[in-house]
Amino acid sequence: MEENNEKAEIYSQRVRAGKRTYFFDVKSTRSNDFYVTITESKRKFKEDSFSYEKHKIFLYKEDFLKFMDALQETIDHVKSELLTEEALAALENPVKEGEEAPFDEELKWE
Repeated sequence: MEENNEKAEIYSQRVRAGKRTYFFDVKSTRSNDFYVTITESKRKFKEDSFSYEKHKIFLYKEDFLKFMDALQETIDHVKSELLTEEALAALENPVKEGEEAPFDEELKWE
């Protein structure tokens, strides 16, 4: 059974995004077919303990191109039609983990 588990997961990448973590995993079926799982994991606190709430999407290879096209079109729409120039600039130059955000000399209250 262990050999099957090692074969099942081929590649994994983690993206930390605030309170959420996203996992992109490539897996294989018994017949050596490949698919991707996208998992959103969010830590939930309850009293003195915590648990993880997870949501998973299975993406099969025959749908990769359609999925990528739709995701890219959606992102492009948000960037070109919905974001302000300032918000777009912040997206294109994100503050990396461990770095402090630059401060403007003037405080701005919204």
